[in-house]
Amino acid sequence: MRCGSVVAAVTIAVLVAACDSSAGASGSRLSPYSASPSAPTAPAVVTLAFAGDVHFTERTLRLLRDPATAFGPVATILGRADLAMVNLESAVTTRGTPEPKRFHFRAPATAYAAIKAAGVDVVSLANNHALDYGRVGLTDSLASASAAGMPVVGAGRDAAEAYRAWITTVKGVRVAFLGMSQVAELSGSWAARSDRSGIAYAFDGARAAAAVRAARRGADVVVVYLHWGREYNECPTEQMKAFAKRMADAGASIVVGTHAHVLLGDGWLGRTFVAYGLSNFLWWYNDAGTNDTGVLEITLQGSAIVKTQFVPAYIDRKTGQPIPVSGTEADRIRQDYANLRRCTGLSSSPGR
Repeated sequence: MRCGSVVAAVTIAVLVAACDSSAGASGSRLSPYSASPSAPTAPAVVTLAFAGDVHFTERTLRLLRDPATAFGPVATILGRADLAMVNLESAVTTRGTPEPKRFHFRAPATAYAAIKAAGVDVVSLANNHALDYGRVGLTDSLASASAAGMPVVGAGRDAAEAYRAWITTVKGVRVAFLGMSQVAELSGSWAARSDRSGIAYAFDGARAAAAVRAARRGADVVVVYLHWGREYNECPTEQMKAFAKRMADAGASIVVGTHAHVLLGDGWLGRTFVAYGLSNFLWWYNDAGTNDTGVLEITLQGSAIVKTQFVPAYIDRKTGQPIPVSGTEADRIRQDYANLRRCTGLSSSPGR
């Protein structure tokens, strides 16, 4: 035992001497037991999926007989994303009085069960149908969403709630979602105020920009989902372009839109990715502009957008479900979608 102690003592002395001799000019020393510096961990990869307008009426109402299968095979595409989002263009209510407008859409509370079953994680209610049955209907829509555990944005019990982002963390990446409408129909009476429920409107540009800045303070990535555009017009209006820039300047990472019943182009506005129009998705009416549709997939690495792709689908004439397509039909829709960039003013790659 004494010999072992002597050997150990000698060994330690040698190591100490070696450390002393390895001291640099600054006097710092590298321990012989120090591990090599580990390589920095790559940011997590997070996938987002976005699709357009959804509602359950007439042919699509029948799909709620089995909410688990209501979206059909496109649920596989939505479900493979870490986070997926659609626009629910219906009041979820059995009550209320129809508002003075032409079209009125409402759905039973099982609509949220169907949306969740399809792999959707958050829904925008900022559209021109959320208050089709007045504030009674909106109250029911919000209550049913809460009961179903479905986050909603773009509408609320007051303006603060309507303009508030839903923020969630996936793989360490904080993603914020906002919803707003730029459709003028009944906007004066439907707008959320400090003392009344309603939806968030893009017409209040200062408040919209403030909402994005507030979301940016709490998130790495900010998504703004818009209901906007001129129906059946495949090119964004100047109003849309101006608002997209305002959102980008305020800190939006992604701007996504619907409403026009047709696809509109996408691309880069500086460092912000903009998809002006995702068209109808799960839809009640044949040939409302077009049956071409799809899912926009965006891949993040940390807070950076590293890939975008459009997955084509076609709205089935019998069921109203968006059915993923392949082969020649997929090539056609994908090429038509790519060609829509020409009138957007957007770039094919991010700016500096």
